[in-house]
Amino acid sequence: MIRVQPFAQLGRFQNEWLNARYHFSFGQYRDRARMGVGNLVVWNDDEIAPGTGFDPHSHKEMEIITYVRQGAITHQDSLGNEGRTEAGDVQVMHAGTGIQHAEYNRETEATRLFQIWIHPDTPGAKPGWGARSFPKSAASGLIALADGRPEADGSALPLNANAALFAGTLQAGQTITHRFGPGRVGYLVPATGAITVNGIAAGTRDGVTIAEEAEITITASAETELVLVEVRG
Repeated sequence: MIRVQPFAQLGRFQNEWLNARYHFSFGQYRDRARMGVGNLVVWNDDEIAPGTGFDPHSHKEMEIITYVRQGAITHQDSLGNEGRTEAGDVQVMHAGTGIQHAEYNRETEATRLFQIWIHPDTPGAKPGWGARSFPKSAASGLIALADGRPEADGSALPLNANAALFAGTLQAGQTITHRFGPGRVGYLVPATGAITVNGIAAGTRDGVTIAEEAEITITASAETELVLVEVRG
């Protein structure tokens, strides 16, 4: 089963500094048909104005991944961590038993990012944060940037969940495949470009739910940046 949620039909929120689109129910946007995929419960597409951001606030029992698409985000938290994550790179915050953090756009341009929340497998984990830079050149296939699956090889940022986030860049006409383990599902977003997934078309910032598929074939119809989250169903 492959189902496309067009970008134009995503939930919306906008104020003087934040322009957000919600792939799943979040905040005041509620849609019973859009409550997440497996233990993936939030995928927000945020544009943050220069010199603004999310002031200190708290989280518990959530794995929060930030994938920066344009600009950079500066993280600060109650553990004393501080770091700047720029376009193409990823940060992971383990909220665990509780953490307070802030996320600011210190840049002179808008920052665009995906904010992705996954329920952890086991509650009560120690809070933490980490970020990693990844090669910016186009690669063949999808690369695991954050990975908590049993088969994870340690090259990606760890997750306290049996889940993984992959990203990659495809050239126009390029085709790749991705296999899912038994009982696993996925959510795929072309950050740029356009694709077909097992022959079903999806455009820039559309969301693609993938369930009951052992393997998908992705073909890019234009140069495309892909982000895929795989979780337990």
